[in-house]
Amino acid sequence: MRTLKTTQELADFCAVASKHPYLTLDTEFLRERTYYSKLCLVQLAYPSEDEDSAVLVDPLAEGMSLEPLYELFKNEKVVKVFHAARQDLEIFWFEAGVFPTPLFDTQVAAMVCGFGEQVGYETLVRKICREGVDKTSRFTDWSRRPLSDAQKTYALADVTHLRKIYEHLAAELEKSRRSHWVAEELRILTQPETYNVRPEDAWRRVKTRTNSGKFLAVVRELAHFREGYAQDNNVPRSRVFKDDALIEMASIKPRTPADLGGSRLLLREARKGPIADGILAAVKRGMNCPADALPKVDNSRDKLKVNPALADLLRVLLKSKTESSGVAAKLIASSSELDQIAAGERSLPAMSGWRFEVFGEDALKLCEGKIALAAKGQSVRVVSL
Repeated sequence: MRTLKTTQELADFCAVASKHPYLTLDTEFLRERTYYSKLCLVQLAYPSEDEDSAVLVDPLAEGMSLEPLYELFKNEKVVKVFHAARQDLEIFWFEAGVFPTPLFDTQVAAMVCGFGEQVGYETLVRKICREGVDKTSRFTDWSRRPLSDAQKTYALADVTHLRKIYEHLAAELEKSRRSHWVAEELRILTQPETYNVRPEDAWRRVKTRTNSGKFLAVVRELAHFREGYAQDNNVPRSRVFKDDALIEMASIKPRTPADLGGSRLLLREARKGPIADGILAAVKRGMNCPADALPKVDNSRDKLKVNPALADLLRVLLKSKTESSGVAAKLIASSSELDQIAAGERSLPAMSGWRFEVFGEDALKLCEGKIALAAKGQSVRVVSL
């Protein structure tokens, strides 16, 4: 098991990798104590029986730069293969402002190829490679050095089996002519807005039962402060204060440091210093928010006039399409999308692109009374009217 610890070693490996059609990648990182992931290890492999074709890269080694890898990311002739790529891509985006292209995600491809919803890497290794994966090192501290042989073996397996999985899935997609379906799904993973969290929008992720504009204005300011503080200090937002404490602050609306002392949910560290100052300032801004600037909750979905019978029929149609196409239902349309379609909405992912081919076109015909559904044994078939 070879570990690259210098920039030159990485550059030499990337030079060889650039001559191959694809490169499999994975990362190990820590995030429990930081806002941004701390990259601890990168695993790389290109297609070859040579034992040097799969390596570990130590980004924590003194003087190590990942620039040769980032240059390889820009090489359009080499496909970069991940499994469940989102967290890996987030790390590379914030580390270097670069996305690997072209990109292939075996989890997305597996959903298109009939392996079910969000299939795990171990499942694909078992079903495609006919082997098992030892996951005992999964939750170890990847920042500690030296790495144990068990850690290295576990980490390297995440890219060696991936070669066979990629080749199998790529062949299946080519055979079924669905490669463009996967490419369409992966576009969102290489867009910066997928990973950039704007502090001013952070309040939208806070769950609250109150829709009062004044209350939400305070929630908005508190969430804005928390997100900005967490980003600037690279700490988890929960280390600043948790959602339940945020809702409590929006309810009691503290005006002085003494008011913070009466909180049941606020962390001790948040009752003084810059966090306490930030909370009080945020509450004050929220309380002084002009009426025309108060936030509003999007209740448009709640007001949809859903035809429940039609929504049920759409669910039956989706199940039928899932069985006939082998594509995971979750990838085609969500339950809320089916309700929206039944209420007359059409500007939805399920009604465009490859999803329209598989489901959306017949869903539209069903809504317009142009087709019916009929049971035939254990399956459901579409009948033209």
